[in-house]
Amino acid sequence: MAAAFTALRVLLGLFFLLTGAAKLSEQLSADLHRHMKSQFVRFAGVFPLKEFGFVPEPGRYLEVVGWVEAVAGLLLAFGPQLLQEISNFVLSVVMIGAIYTLLVLREPLAMCAPATLCLGLLLLLNIRGHAAPPKPKFE
Repeated sequence: MAAAFTALRVLLGLFFLLTGAAKLSEQLSADLHRHMKSQFVRFAGVFPLKEFGFVPEPGRYLEVVGWVEAVAGLLLAFGPQLLQEISNFVLSVVMIGAIYTLLVLREPLAMCAPATLCLGLLLLLNIRGHAAPPKPKFE
């Protein structure tokens, strides 16, 4: 079972690395990058901290989310356990923000499905994805 969770962690980490890279560069898919840029204009308008006077510039928002996804995805896939746990938490917060944003924009629920699935898998890894602590030798 541990191998299945390891495979899930690596695949999910690589997925986030890829989605982060797609937000940062046109080299993977120019059409997808342009679409993301136009979407983040909308996303910036409903940014959760807007109530406190913080509204990010859409291009910078796209870059920050892209870098966070890419770095946290890389650490989730290949980092030491402590950094895996931290990146899992960071990516969970990003997915909660994505779901919030899509719901506030009144997007169809099907648009929330990828972020919800990713959040569920991250939470599964957080709850069940770690090896059992070693037993003391002198028991």
